[in-house]
Amino acid sequence: MSSAQAVNSRIPPSAATDLAARLSGTCHLPGDPAYESCCAIWNGMIEKRPLLVVRPASEADVSATIAFARNNGLPLSVRGGGHNVAGAALSDGGVTIDMSQRSAVTVDAPTMLVRVEAGATWKDVDAATQPHGIVVPSGIISVTGVAGLALGGGFGWTSRRFGFTADNIVSARVVTADGLARNASATENADLYWALRGGGVNFAVVTEFTFRGHRHGPEVLAGMVVHPFEAAKAVMDFYEQLTTAAPDELTCLLVLRKAPPAPWIPEAYHGQPIAGIVAHWTGNPEAGAATMQRIKDFSKPVADTIVPKSFVSFQSFLDGGQPFGRRYYWKSDDASEIGGGLATELRGAAEAITSPFSAILCMHMGGAPARIPLGDTAVGIRNAQYGLVFQSAWTDSAEDARHIAWARNSVAAVRPFTSGSTYVNFITADEGAARVPGAYADETFRRLRQIKTTYDAQNLFGGTLNIPPAA
Repeated sequence: MSSAQAVNSRIPPSAATDLAARLSGTCHLPGDPAYESCCAIWNGMIEKRPLLVVRPASEADVSATIAFARNNGLPLSVRGGGHNVAGAALSDGGVTIDMSQRSAVTVDAPTMLVRVEAGATWKDVDAATQPHGIVVPSGIISVTGVAGLALGGGFGWTSRRFGFTADNIVSARVVTADGLARNASATENADLYWALRGGGVNFAVVTEFTFRGHRHGPEVLAGMVVHPFEAAKAVMDFYEQLTTAAPDELTCLLVLRKAPPAPWIPEAYHGQPIAGIVAHWTGNPEAGAATMQRIKDFSKPVADTIVPKSFVSFQSFLDGGQPFGRRYYWKSDDASEIGGGLATELRGAAEAITSPFSAILCMHMGGAPARIPLGDTAVGIRNAQYGLVFQSAWTDSAEDARHIAWARNSVAAVRPFTSGSTYVNFITADEGAARVPGAYADETFRRLRQIKTTYDAQNLFGGTLNIPPAA
């Protein structure tokens, strides 16, 4: 750590020095070489400056850092992968616990249990599990942090068959606001265990997860078909028919955007509006061949990458569309159907896209998670059939207003056809806590607030996506 002159006047220089001396990990202040890397997160729009950042090497470090924040009246945040669109990883003017150096993954193949440190990404998990033919349900971008995705719910290519990521948390090792290390499971601190599975980083700092793994991979049948935009209406009609009657093994993502300069898309379509379907079969590739062939045969796609491939390669397929450090602004809503007026508005929004990097995604949900009773965990999106997200992305800060307006106008246009609910991990910084209650059923949110009061009555974990105490 550098000398104390870099410490903001809100905390005595000696306090930061004393904290650093008690840590087996590292403490970084503004001006330190490592401070900037600690504060670099996926969404380049987010500019937050913590007073200090701790990279813990142990639970004791986490406990000491929590006590430091609490005793100095400072807000606290936790950084895992730093991939949250709202920038929840950083605490502006507060303390950030950066778990990114703690990313070990241990696979117990006979029991199908996977232990994951809270700083790991899903790329780390897949690298450890796939040689055993095991998968833990995750998202659709491999560099997403495990902790943020799991605590908010987590859905992706294998969720319709195996459940949300949160449904597969067997236990979690945590440090709560009082500085105590605890186990959270069905038999220990069961109320906290319930809240962690969907309630986000509102109750404790997770240091390690134990997940339930499932047999899948290493080879899967998956890929994307791309159609010119003049076929968008037909593609969307087909997408709705396909997903309405789909088995749990099939997951599809509808993509409306301008074609990127990918080598597998003909150059004549680069920069032109397209309608695509990304599809993944969770199971034996041979068993899914006929279903996937329907997607390949529909109309006349200009590109088709649906072939057997490694799950690891497919899981990183969309990474290039969401690179680290670009500027991002999202708006999202859930929907029970995708046709009619909603489909018309989605096509209109796609035609109005203002950036070559922006996209409209419609995720096919339902399946196994929808059969788990609402309230069994804190996850609030079980009843959604489709998850819509307007992902505005660009590079020049001078263009912020134009691209933000596209996302806002687009979601406003579809609101007459959507539920108004959303996935908590898709909420942006300007919506913040005002939108959080809408991500949960009323009874779920009430119970979350009660558990918050038990474990964090002073709202130390009161960040961007806050669930406040009941009292």
